[in-house]
Amino acid sequence: MPAAAPPASASRTGLVLTGGGARAAYQVGVLEAIADLRRACNAHRDPNPFPILAGTSAGAINAAALASGADDFDHAVRNMARVWGHFESQQVYRTDPISMLRSGAHWLTLLSLGWALARWRYTRPRSLLDNTPLAHLLHDMVPLARLPMLLERGHLQGLAVTASSYTSGEHITFFDAAQELQPWVRWQRRAVHSRITHQHLLASSAIPFVFPATAIRMGGHTRYFGDGSMRQTAPVAPAIHLGAERILVIGAGHMQETQKDDPQAPMTAGYPPLAQIAGHALSGIFLDALPVDLERLQRINTTLSLIPPEARRASSLRPVQLLLISPSQRLDGLAVRHVARLPVPVRALLGALGVSASSRDPRNAVLASYLLFERPYTHELMALGRADALAQRAQICAFFGWRDPQQDEAPTRPPRPSS
Repeated sequence: MPAAAPPASASRTGLVLTGGGARAAYQVGVLEAIADLRRACNAHRDPNPFPILAGTSAGAINAAALASGADDFDHAVRNMARVWGHFESQQVYRTDPISMLRSGAHWLTLLSLGWALARWRYTRPRSLLDNTPLAHLLHDMVPLARLPMLLERGHLQGLAVTASSYTSGEHITFFDAAQELQPWVRWQRRAVHSRITHQHLLASSAIPFVFPATAIRMGGHTRYFGDGSMRQTAPVAPAIHLGAERILVIGAGHMQETQKDDPQAPMTAGYPPLAQIAGHALSGIFLDALPVDLERLQRINTTLSLIPPEARRASSLRPVQLLLISPSQRLDGLAVRHVARLPVPVRALLGALGVSASSRDPRNAVLASYLLFERPYTHELMALGRADALAQRAQICAFFGWRDPQQDEAPTRPPRPSS
């Protein structure tokens, strides 16, 4: 039986989940730890700690899965953990040799023979991989038909999913909310009130070049969309527009994922392989916008704290409480140990781009880190997410206002005797 609607005091808490392909397994580990802490703090009477959800790319899929189970947070997290904990790449994209020939081999043919073959329409590939299996997985993993009921009953305040329009060049946030909201418009990005569908999730997670664009009807026209992390300048903004006053952000990459973070990584000379260049580009798409947006929000919070309360009330700006949980180590460093677990046809395709199962250089595994939907890798990411969240136990409990019994039981230092 669904739990009661959450109290009004909890209705302004938001969760932002960023993109990153297979790296989004990390987010599930963090959510598992939060579910455990919630029970340990006896806060499970509130069935949904995140009534406002915003996600991009694979984070949009996780956000929609949570939203679809907003009346039972623990159950929703268990379902997500079950899916991510038993993943295989073939559940996300076709890995059989024939499918690989139909998609990836076309790219390699064009790279080798160029315009001579590109003039024939049938040789023009749409993507490196065919993500048809993902469409089937979403229907089982994300029961979006429940959203209207959850919004009506107050378990959910709003869900936002962001995609990038190849047709118009705009950054579009599709949202559904319990209350009537005026869609926001900013430079090169705007919001569209819409019933969230699996097509929106496919569009938001369509990694450029890797997965095909997704067609969505909007404004009476068919438009093609790709991964929402592209050209995303304000990943936290949708949650704020939906009314969140405190926001937990779960990233999908080490906040300073650069070469200097790993002094033992070899500094190889020579021209970088295509895989390294592609991985660098994807990291720029998925990882760079979040720290910039968080810095901007922190500056706004600082500025607002200096303004007198009367003037602050007259402003449309408001302070937002933020908590960030992101990987404590580079995820490409984890991926490099699991490249050999990819299906043979996928390894062959990535090998042609420079991804080697025998290489210990994490830079050559960045591309693979987004495509490694294999159980050992996702398990390791989930374990890291749990560990990183539990390392911030005190901050998480303070963020939600939970009373931590572990803190209550901590021994206190005896008072120093007076002289």
